[in-house]
Amino acid sequence: MRRWTTALAAVLLAAGAAATTIPTASAATTATVCPTGWGSLDREDRAVPYQPQALANVRSGAQECFDRLVLDVPGTSPANPLAYQVHYVTGNAVQQAASGTPIPVRGGAVLEIVVGAAAYDPATGQSVYPGRVGAALPGVDLSGYRTFVDTRFAGSFEGETQIGLGVRARLPFRVFQLDNRLVIDVAHTWGTTP
Repeated sequence: MRRWTTALAAVLLAAGAAATTIPTASAATTATVCPTGWGSLDREDRAVPYQPQALANVRSGAQECFDRLVLDVPGTSPANPLAYQVHYVTGNAVQQAASGTPIPVRGGAVLEIVVGAAAYDPATGQSVYPGRVGAALPGVDLSGYRTFVDTRFAGSFEGETQIGLGVRARLPFRVFQLDNRLVIDVAHTWGTTP
């Protein structure tokens, strides 16, 4: 019995020593460094020759350093780019291209997004994106986002779609194209930490 007690005491002593071991520097977590240098000036690529495109979907995602809005436009790519213009507007509304009607957007600042893709199929005229003028973007839930506050569909007119994106404040953003999509990232802060 004494051997079992001695063996059990040795195991418990070893377990206690292991539990109090101080982690080494390699086990420490490193702070995330966010990209900088994006700025808040207008971004556009309007030199792209017009090609009838259809906006298939709009979706969003919250990242550690930024919030992301993705516009799915099949058939586009960096080699076959989509025309776009993204810029901050004065006030809290985007002016609808078709009528000039202001579309209110909540937030400390508003990004207007105009893309060379319609919410309808240019060949058939059939609706392909279910956005309603003045309403939030369907399927885009911004709950828990740090930067994005609101989205509003402003309509499609003459082959272009217009969207209002409400953000917490005028923050740096970037725009880039991948296969079948245009990506808009808006940073959480102006600094290098999330």
